[in-house]
Amino acid sequence: MATSLLPNSGTGADGSAVIRVLSYNIRSMRDDTDALARVISACEPDLVLVQEAPRFFRWRKKLARLAAASGQVILSGGAPAAGPALLCSLRATVERTEDVLLPLTPGLHRRGFATAVVRFGGARLGVLSCHLSLQKDERYEQGGMLLDRLAGLGVEHAIAGGDLNERPGGPTFRRLADRLQDCWAVAPWGSEYTSTPTDPHQRIDAIFATEGIEVLGCGVPPPLSAPLERGDPHGYRGVTERDLRAATDHLPVLAALRIPPA
Repeated sequence: MATSLLPNSGTGADGSAVIRVLSYNIRSMRDDTDALARVISACEPDLVLVQEAPRFFRWRKKLARLAAASGQVILSGGAPAAGPALLCSLRATVERTEDVLLPLTPGLHRRGFATAVVRFGGARLGVLSCHLSLQKDERYEQGGMLLDRLAGLGVEHAIAGGDLNERPGGPTFRRLADRLQDCWAVAPWGSEYTSTPTDPHQRIDAIFATEGIEVLGCGVPPPLSAPLERGDPHGYRGVTERDLRAATDHLPVLAALRIPPA
């Protein structure tokens, strides 16, 4: 798959915006947090859709340190959303945020959504980060809740991303892809499989976009043996194989999207 020319962020004369969106399961920052920050920073995202953010003792401080180390700020989520979180660059203008807890199934992990509405230039965008259930039936119900919540943000254009705990052929993945653009399927870039870094063999993490958003490229950023100079036409900056393996137990998904003006 092509690995060059993933567009950089920018704002068009018509008010549209090209943004970079990163979805990443960070495993509660239990691994190499320096490597994690380097991966996020190298992807130069405008939005980071986090799964398994820290949720317990001093969780906000840990997440804030990661955000600062990777050139981001906390937007929403973390413990109040049971793990999903949103980070953003200072390019984003924040309209509102909401953390959503989903119904608890006894004996299973509590799940939630981190959501926000943001602006980039003249473009207005709803955003949702999710980490769906390991249990098939509950996961399917959560997929429906995700679609309802995305529609309820009250914006024309929206994106959702996260760890679906399911491959593209599964019923929940298909439910989402039937209503939204599966960004990898629309404009594949980099590589496909997100799990695991040491043996990539399945795609269980994804970014979805509503109709009207132009998907310019989406996939796992290919690693480099050496950092690129800033300004290189490639769509990433020095993501290394070592950092991808050390940062967490998932690979990140990076998408470049063009959002029409509001």
